[in-house]
Amino acid sequence: MSIAVIQQRLLTYQAKSIVEQENALKEIAQEIALMALARAEFFTIAAFQGGTSLRILYGLERFSEDLDFVLLKPDKYFNWDIYIKNMTEEFSTYGFTLEAINKTKLDKAVKTTFLKADSTGGMLILKDTRTNRPTLKIKLEIDTNPPAGSTVELKYLDFPLPVSIQTQDLPSLFSGKVHALLCRDYVKGRDWYDFAWYVSRKTAINFFLFSHAIQQKGPWKNQGIVMTPEWLLQALTSKIKGIDWVAAKKDVARFLKPSVLPSLEVWSTEFFLSRVEILSKYL
Repeated sequence: MSIAVIQQRLLTYQAKSIVEQENALKEIAQEIALMALARAEFFTIAAFQGGTSLRILYGLERFSEDLDFVLLKPDKYFNWDIYIKNMTEEFSTYGFTLEAINKTKLDKAVKTTFLKADSTGGMLILKDTRTNRPTLKIKLEIDTNPPAGSTVELKYLDFPLPVSIQTQDLPSLFSGKVHALLCRDYVKGRDWYDFAWYVSRKTAINFFLFSHAIQQKGPWKNQGIVMTPEWLLQALTSKIKGIDWVAAKKDVARFLKPSVLPSLEVWSTEFFLSRVEILSKYL
């Protein structure tokens, strides 16, 4: 196989700008990494989670940056090295030289590594335009001491080769998202885009997982608060009233195709409070 496979895949995105092309290339690299992990039997011990899993496995319209995972059982000795070796070999098959930079802190449960992928060909041709392709950078993170309660399911990835991917199911993913919304100390518009996506599909929340996550990390850590739908709805309402929606829209806009950007025009305190109202009717 060669970089021609990547070029052919890139054409399917019909990218019309450098930003769109970069998003597409990063997603292609993410898919190669996922395939490599699957072939190394990584998904026998871990599950895919986060916004990229929504994008690649569940059809979310926005692009995503990182690959996030969670161990099925706590293991403080988990090490990325054996999987990096496999990914390096797989990326080389598709014309990429891979470099891994370990950023893990010994005292942290979340193990982080960065992948830098450079094309040995140096160029990619998109339609009639020849462009220098920037180095692709992907952050891999895995929670080695996850909160109890995740439910997983098996999904399938078709590119570059068919493989099975174990992922958190949508209710578990949604619980992780509302935890992030309430516990981040900064505004991330992509989180709110995902929140609206979940609510539009009337996705349930895995409250067992959410309750354990809230007790384990964030401002309510170890406070013994009993998580109920009423508590969550009130917490979300309070959070929404303090958001700068102009800044939130700016954060997510670069991850959306031009055809999807008009959906941000309705973003406001009132819009997201209406999402909470919808959520309240089916929790």
